[in-house]
Amino acid sequence: MKIKAVKFREHGYYSQPFAFAGEGGEFDKNIRYRGSLQNWLIDLGDEVILVDTGIPAGTPEEHPDENTPAYTGKDICTYMEAFKALGYRPEQVTKILLTHRHADHSGELRSFPNAKVYVNEEELSAQELQGLGNIVPVSFTDGAYYNFPETQKIHDGIYFIKAKGHTNGNSLVIVENDGLFYMMQGDITYVDEALYENKLSIVYDDLAAARETLDRVREFISCHPTVYLSTHSPQGYENLEANRVMDLDNPVPTIFEEVEFSQKEDSGKYICSICGYVYDPAEHDGVAFEDLPDDWRCPRCKKPKDKFNKA
Repeated sequence: MKIKAVKFREHGYYSQPFAFAGEGGEFDKNIRYRGSLQNWLIDLGDEVILVDTGIPAGTPEEHPDENTPAYTGKDICTYMEAFKALGYRPEQVTKILLTHRHADHSGELRSFPNAKVYVNEEELSAQELQGLGNIVPVSFTDGAYYNFPETQKIHDGIYFIKAKGHTNGNSLVIVENDGLFYMMQGDITYVDEALYENKLSIVYDDLAAARETLDRVREFISCHPTVYLSTHSPQGYENLEANRVMDLDNPVPTIFEEVEFSQKEDSGKYICSICGYVYDPAEHDGVAFEDLPDDWRCPRCKKPKDKFNKA
């Protein structure tokens, strides 16, 4: 078995309030933890399994300023270019395990028409999943996996685990290999610092469920040698490259993101930092984002205007 990172954005960041303030508290917006975007590939030899599928090709980069709480980073390449650079073809992928619906995780599902897309059945109504004929709804009928009560075994050593909170259909994946447990998670935490500090981000559909999920994640890591593979932090692929087992009592030293804010001219488009929806005035009768009413919400994930970044 080989586990690989599919890397497609770098040099992003997540501010401390964004990453830590889900349950309240005072945090410093000028503390910015390193951000990136990568998803995961599991090569079993006779089949290839993906965990999430990046952002859609053509999604513009954000244009952050000093008040932007979250920034996904600069393009390295598209998700599909990163996938192919690892030496694989779309037709080789047999299964996709979707942690949740948001476009930075589901954006290229349509590029793998031969794969079965396993997704928590509670996500099936999501706009991002409509029109796909290869969805396999998961109802988690295989009982408990250690301290996680609802799971589905996908393959020997590969478990799809219900992890509600960030979205109501959120899931995570654990892969067992050579005595280690590789935990592939979407947005249970955005940065590893939040895992160490036991903090929830401000992005959740169900706060109580998000707290329960993070508690279970930390309990599992405390009891099992776990390599923690995040989508939004470069520590995800750094942990993989080093086979670094998480020690919650001894955090990896933080490297803060040094940000130089661009002077590029804004395009007039705005991007939802939660689900990736692009607001283009040209598609909304020319109405500028700034002129939308204060109670306007993202048509996809229903988050408010302040979760959007300039593009």
